[in-house]
Amino acid sequence: MTRETRIEVADLICPLFVHAEAGNEAITSMPGVLRRSVPDLVRECREVFDLGIPAVAIFPVIAPEKKDARGRQALAPDNLLFRALGEVKAALPGLVLIADVALDPYTLHGHDGVLTADGREVENDATVEILCQLALKEAEAGADIVAPSDMMDGRVGAIRSALDAAHLTKTCILAYAAKFASAYYGPFRDAVGSRQAQPVCKATYQLDPGNLREALREVELDAREGADMVMVKPAGPYLDVIRAVREQTKLPLVAYQVSGEYAQIHAAAQAGWLDYDRCREESLLGIKRAGADLILTYFAREVAEKSKG
Repeated sequence: MTRETRIEVADLICPLFVHAEAGNEAITSMPGVLRRSVPDLVRECREVFDLGIPAVAIFPVIAPEKKDARGRQALAPDNLLFRALGEVKAALPGLVLIADVALDPYTLHGHDGVLTADGREVENDATVEILCQLALKEAEAGADIVAPSDMMDGRVGAIRSALDAAHLTKTCILAYAAKFASAYYGPFRDAVGSRQAQPVCKATYQLDPGNLREALREVELDAREGADMVMVKPAGPYLDVIRAVREQTKLPLVAYQVSGEYAQIHAAAQAGWLDYDRCREESLLGIKRAGADLILTYFAREVAEKSKG
């Protein structure tokens, strides 16, 4: 009766991976998470929606032979993500679909945009032009929310202008506004096949983990440019950032409990060092208590199933 903070199923967003293969594949570094075929993605979406989860975020796993330095597959008519969005939306029109707007699933080098001639940095403006086209195609395919996760400067305003010009005014923008250059993304890169032999350094466009004030500036800029929601990523190591953002903005605040956070709880529990259920729930409760309205988490289905009893 006196608990101040609660996790509700309606607070959760379920991230899902889709690939072009006929069957499903387990992701070794993310126990219980699969790369799903399109038909199984539709089935999984139906099941999580029936459990009360209101939204899913779909991430494509692009075959290596379809990747290149400029990520051209992102805008190709046969982009797997467009097909997946269309089939899920046709089957489940009431489920909110979130589509990632970035080039790292499509580039050989694993960066979120196109590179300069010397290959040392991402070209901001050239990348933003491509992201605008990608966001439009995702919205046309069935995405209710487009989520630029690239951290390019000015991309939220450019995407908003592009959506408005195309009369896609009901499409929302979830800005990855405070996305840090974190070491916690490794399992996700395994999942989408963007891990490189030499680790990709994204510090020229993602935030320095030590910079809170810079994160708040980025949130403010994205809000001014027309973001409908803002995100802090990762969540657990950045609870102070979530709290500071909550105090700054009235926009809905999303926190992404990323793959590394999920994997470390699993690993410690498998070793017998932590109680899995209690740590899962406590980690989510801490994120919500810090100020997040919504949590994007790989634990979403488990929590919803437990809530159903």
